[in-house]
Amino acid sequence: MKKQPSIYLCLLFDAVGYLSYLFPIAGEWTDIVWAPISAFLFYKLFGGKTGRIGALISFAEEIVTFTDFIPTFTIAYFIRKTEKNQNIANTSAK
Repeated sequence: MKKQPSIYLCLLFDAVGYLSYLFPIAGEWTDIVWAPISAFLFYKLFGGKTGRIGALISFAEEIVTFTDFIPTFTIAYFIRKTEKNQNIANTSAK
């Protein structure tokens, strides 16, 4: 399993996605630039199957109007953390 990304980095990337709300109407156009960057960063941060699927979800979430409020990176962080904790619990139970 890939290394656990930093929660602070995940929160930062989600905050960048929220910035488009600072500029009504014009802000949604900034998502055209941020969506592919977000997808790339998501893939690099999480890697593997989670990174591929999450990158597609992150791209879609950023490119679709008014869905920027979804904290994609932070959700993925907690999913990864839960998976990691379950793997540790399963390993120690054996």
